[in-house]
Order: sequence, then structure tokens, then C-alpha cells
Amino acid sequence: MYPEFAPIALIAAASVLIVLPWHWRAGNVATLSLVFWLFITNLIYGVDAIVWADNVEIIIPVWCDITTKLIVGANVALPAACLCICIHLERVASVRMARTNISDKRRRQIFEALVCFGLPLLIMALHYIVQGHRYDIIESYGCRPTTYFSVAGIFIVWLPPILLSIASLVFAALALRHFMQRRVSFAAHLTTTHSALTTSRYLRLMLMSVLQMVWSLAITSYALWFTTISIPIRPWTTWDDVHSDFLRVDTFLTIFTLPKIITSFYILWWTVPASTFIFVAFFAFGRDALDEYKKCFMWFRTTVLRQTVDSKSTKGSFSSMPTLR
Repeated sequence: MYPEFAPIALIAAASVLIVLPWHWRAGNVATLSLVFWLFITNLIYGVDAIVWADNVEIIIPVWCDITTKLIVGANVALPAACLCICIHLERVASVRMARTNISDKRRRQIFEALVCFGLPLLIMALHYIVQGHRYDIIESYGCRPTTYFSVAGIFIVWLPPILLSIASLVFAALALRHFMQRRVSFAAHLTTTHSALTTSRYLRLMLMSVLQMVWSLAITSYALWFTTISIPIRPWTTWDDVHSDFLRVDTFLTIFTLPKIITSFYILWWTVPASTFIFVAFFAFGRDALDEYKKCFMWFRTTVLRQTVDSKSTKGSFSSMPTLR
């Protein structure tokens, strides 16, 4: 029904890998987590769109068990990563950060790893509390996680992304306030704090984080609103009652699904590719990225094609990449 789903998801998964090398070298955990979760989710969406393009058969059940949990984790991981970026931007722009050393960077990496990977894993585990049955299979979309819609489900599944998005916007506002207060001497301030950021990279990261969070907040709020008007909130009674038919797999054929629900599925599906393309637009097409591509092209010419290249054409260094050190 939607032949564009698979190619768009797979293209998005491949495009997000463009920024992986230099962020890996710089050890930027928050941006690496964005790459990881966006890649995994787009890959899942692409495979699901191929396998369940016109059916709702239970073809690869173990795949669905794993991927539905990863989707739950990814819903939290994106705002969590943007929160870490905004916290770092606010800290860099404030007077509290006199300078950055290896110990400070290591502590930040540990904190970001706990938030960007530990928190999603925790939510994935807690989701089992409100997982009324195994999963759903939706025609054209594939496997999707299920939630027993209750107050506990709202607190476990929907509330964390909303709170993380709001916190990110608060830290982004504080970072912008610090920037406006010292906008004239901001470049010198970054040099003083030994940050690898430049003014342009700083603003690019902030704008990317704000756009991602506004987008994430709007979509999560929409999903919660739509679920609220579609399904009445049920009481979370007992564990045995909620999980009484846990092995059940519900299937949704398009022909038997209400149009408003199909529209909601369609809107929510696009959130991941759209978030990916926003991320790639900010990191893969800037001046810094073009310098990296030029360096890779020169390496290919000199190493693979064995061509002689003027040394002036190979100028540029990896230290100019948009990192968060």
C-alpha cells in the first residue's frame, strides 16, 4: 500500500551513518546514540515495510519480540540524547565551566551513556509491566509494541519522552541566554574553555536539538492524545489480569481499520525518517562535513587510484569537524 516506506526508511538508515566516523573519533556519546537509535529504528521500519507490505502474518516472531522493545527504547532515546547535548551546550556557554580536561570529558561520557542507553534500556524493561499482550502486526507497517492503556502506561511509556523534551528545551533556552549575554566575546569564551566547538557549530547543535525536541514533543503529545480519545483509560488491576492473554498477537488489516487510525499510523511512521533527515541536514551538509568528504575523496584518489595530488588540495583536518568535545 505504501511502496515508498521501505526505500525511504533504508535511505534514512544509510544517511545517518555519514556522520558516524568523526563523532566516533571524538567520542561524542550523545550524537553517537542519536546515530545508533535512528539507524536501528529506520532499519526496523524498512525491513517491516518489506516483510509486511501486504499481509499481517506472523512470519518472524522473534524479530518482532526484539524490535518492538527497541522501538520503545528509541522513543525515549532521542529526547534523552538531545537533553545531553543541550546540557553540554548550556555548560559550555556558562561561566561555571572554566576549562575542560580529560577527566571532565570522561565523566560527561559516562553520564551521557547512562542517559542515552541506560535510560532507554530501563524503559524497555519497565514496559513489560504495561505490555498487555505480545505485540501487534499492522499491514504495511509491521510489528509494533503494545501498551495496556492505563495511568501506569502513561507514566512509563508516554510521560518520559515528554519530560525529557521539556527539559531539553529548558536547557536550550538557558544556553541561548548565556550566548546572548556574551555573544560579542563568545568565540573567545569557547577558546578559553578549551572547547572544540565554534560559534557556528554551537548554534547549529542548539537549533538541531530544539527542532528535534519540538518535533518529538508534538508527536508524543499527539500520540497520547489520539490514544486517549480512541481507547478509554483502563485500571491497572493486577499483574495476572493485565497479562492474562499475554501471548496474543493482534493483527490489523487496512481494509478493516478505521481511516482515522490509518492516518495516525501514517503520521507516526514518518516521525523517525523525518527526525533522521533533520539530524543529517545539520551534520552532513555543513562546511565542516564538506571538508571531511574532500579529505576522504583525496584519500581515495591517492591510496586507491594511486594518483598524485597537489598537497594544497588536501588541506583540512579532522579537528574542524562539528564535535562536542
